[in-house]
Amino acid sequence: MNNEINIYDKDNLPSPDEKQSISEFLYKELGGYGDPISQIQAAMDYSLGVDGKPGGFITTMKENGKLVCSVVVNKTGMGGYIPENILVYIATDENQRGKGIGRKVMEKVIERAEGGIALHVEPDNPAKYLYEKLGFTNKYLEMRYQPKS
Repeated sequence: MNNEINIYDKDNLPSPDEKQSISEFLYKELGGYGDPISQIQAAMDYSLGVDGKPGGFITTMKENGKLVCSVVVNKTGMGGYIPENILVYIATDENQRGKGIGRKVMEKVIERAEGGIALHVEPDNPAKYLYEKLGFTNKYLEMRYQPKS
């Protein structure tokens, strides 16, 4: 088995084809926990520092040349009172789940991130257990106000 982990950021951009492949992978593998592909691509652009955005990074793992896991992390620019990073998306190929791939990639993400990492996870998402094993805690109850359009 040949595993390759790549980290993309403003100084190491993915090719346009790779960027499209990552966004389509995330869209497909996130399923009911995901967002429209346009929002995934906007988060990726943010992490890559497009148009002067604060940046972050994208981590991918390929197994024998096939994308099996991807994570998008954005810098918050608010270190000290909010974690410095927010994990926006993580997805593992549905046929590869339960094999430790997500954990291996998340360990790289934690190693690469400068400062704390926040994430949102729905209570019924099985990935919640992985985050807990990696040391993430549920410190707050999230509340949101969404203005009516």
